[in-house]
Order: sequence, then C-alpha cells, then structure tokens
Amino acid sequence: MSACSTIPTTPRNTENLCSIFKQKKGWLAASNAAYQKWGVPIPVQMAIMHQESHFVADAQASNDFFSWLFNSSSAYGYPQAQDVTWNDYQKKTGHWLAQRDNFSDACDFIGWYSHISNQKLGIPKNDARNLYLAYHEGWGGFQRQTYNQKSWLLTVSNKVAQRAKLFSQQLSSCQ
Repeated sequence: MSACSTIPTTPRNTENLCSIFKQKKGWLAASNAAYQKWGVPIPVQMAIMHQESHFVADAQASNDFFSWLFNSSSAYGYPQAQDVTWNDYQKKTGHWLAQRDNFSDACDFIGWYSHISNQKLGIPKNDARNLYLAYHEGWGGFQRQTYNQKSWLLTVSNKVAQRAKLFSQQLSSCQ
C-alpha cells in the first residue's frame, strides 16, 4: 500500500544537487521550467528553497508551541511563502491552483518573486545573496535595508550565496 502513496518525501541528500535531481525525477524539469520562464538560475532557486524549507513540502514556520503562540507567520511549504505574498503571486500570474507544497509551483513562485525583485530593485537574477535578502525582508524591507539590523540574516544570506555557488558547480558536473 505504501508504494502507491503520493506523500512527498524529502530528498535523502539535500546538500548535493545532482543527488536531489537523481532521486526526485521531475524536479530538474520543474526548476528548469521556472528558469526558462523567469530567468532565475536553477542553483539560485534551489539555494533559496534549501534555506527556506530544506526541501520539505509541508514545512511550516515553526513547530515549537511557544513560537506558534507568539509568532503568527503563515509561511508554509517548499518556498515558505506567506499567505499574502502567495495570494499576490496567484493573482498576478493567474496560477490560482498553485500550491506551496507542490515543488513545481514553489520553483515558479521563487522565480516570479526573484524576477520582480530584479525589476523593482535591480538585483541581478544570479545574485543569490541579495535576492534572498529581498525574499526574506520583502521588497520594501530590502529598499529600507532592514537586513542591516539583523546580523544573523546577513550570515544566512551569505550561506545562501555560497550554496548557490556550490549547487552551480554540482549542476555543471551532473550526468
């Protein structure tokens, strides 16, 4: 019975893009489709998703009771997109049936959000660090440079940039 299950599973090795794409058969095509549509490189999309959810389909902002009690974040799914931003994405793209726990939809969302960040803020589509800062802080927060008051976030954004470089190297060597 479990062989027929459609419950998404997290890739076994989330540190290696080749391993991820080998295990998750449709993921390369999904991330490539988002790249073709929005121009955001696959390693950048995947580095952002790795940071946000570690490729857990139904990831939520926090599983901790006290965090849940005091933090009302609606972030959910692969992209950890909040309700308001996800609804905006659906409205602006006409992709009304998109779901945050669908990998293809998550790639499309990250591509869309990064594309808008490029248009509004001038961030190059291969600049994983600044795209992640805009993704985390929102477009207004990025413009106000709210990230400069969050040393932990600057550290995380540098990790995202490093992971995008690593994923790019790995992707170029995948067979």
